[in-house]
Amino acid sequence: MNDNDNALFNQSLEKGLAVLRAFDAQRRTMNLAEVAEAAGINKSSAQRMIHTLEALGYVRKHPQTKRFQLTPRVMEIGYNYLAADTLVDVANPFLAELAQITGETTNLTEPDGVEMVYVARFVAPKFIPIHMPIGSRIPMYCTGSGRAYLSALEDGEVRELLAASELQRHTQQTLVDPEAILAQVSMTRAKGYAINNEELFLGDMTIAAPILGSQGRPVASVHVVAPTSRWTQAEAERRLAPAVIECARAIRTSIRTL
Repeated sequence: MNDNDNALFNQSLEKGLAVLRAFDAQRRTMNLAEVAEAAGINKSSAQRMIHTLEALGYVRKHPQTKRFQLTPRVMEIGYNYLAADTLVDVANPFLAELAQITGETTNLTEPDGVEMVYVARFVAPKFIPIHMPIGSRIPMYCTGSGRAYLSALEDGEVRELLAASELQRHTQQTLVDPEAILAQVSMTRAKGYAINNEELFLGDMTIAAPILGSQGRPVASVHVVAPTSRWTQAEAERRLAPAVIECARAIRTSIRTL
C-alpha cells in the first residue's frame, strides 16, 4: 500500500480500490484470504472492503463456491471515464475513416504511468491475431503507440519512464536495452511515426503516431494493426504510415477547435 502522510488521503478508499484492482484475468474469482494477499492488505481489512463492495453491488459471492468475483457494475466506472473523455468523441470519426481507408483495425490509446490504455477501437472484418478490448493495457517501451507517445517527450522524460518500466522480453524481437529503445524513439521523431514489429505479440505489427494537445504535449496515440500475415514492414510503412500521421494531425486540429 502507498505510504501517504497527507491528512486528506483516505486509506480506506485506497484499500477498496486495491481490492477491485486485484481481480483480473488470472484472478477471476478469489476467497477472502486470496483477496487480502492480492490487494496487499490484512484479512480483516479485506473482509470489510469485500462486505462494503458486495453491499454496493460491485462484488458478489458465488452461492456454492463462496468465492468472490466482480459484477458488471464495475464497468460503470470505466464507462463514465470514456463518456467524459472529449478526446474519444473527437477521435472516433477519424478512427472510423482510418479503418475504412486502410481496411485494418484502428485504435486510440492514452498514457497511464508507463503503459498505454486502449480507449477507442474500430475493428476491421479481417482477421487480427490479438484481441485488445477497450481498457486493455500495453507497455510503452515495446509498442508502436507507446513509442509514438514517447517520441513527443524530451529525452530526459523518456529515460525516466524507461527507468520506471519493467523491461522484459515478450518475444525474440523485444528490445529491452534502454539505449536501443531510445534510438527507436529518436527514429520515430524523425519519421513522424513508430512501428512495432512483433515485439509484444507474434504476428502483430502496428504503425502509430502521437496526438499532441493544445500545449504541444502528447495526450494519446493512434495506431493501425498490420498483421504480419498480410503486411511486410516496408509495405506497412509505405502505405499505412501516411494515413496514420494524417489521422493524428486531424484529431489534434479538432481538439484545438474545442
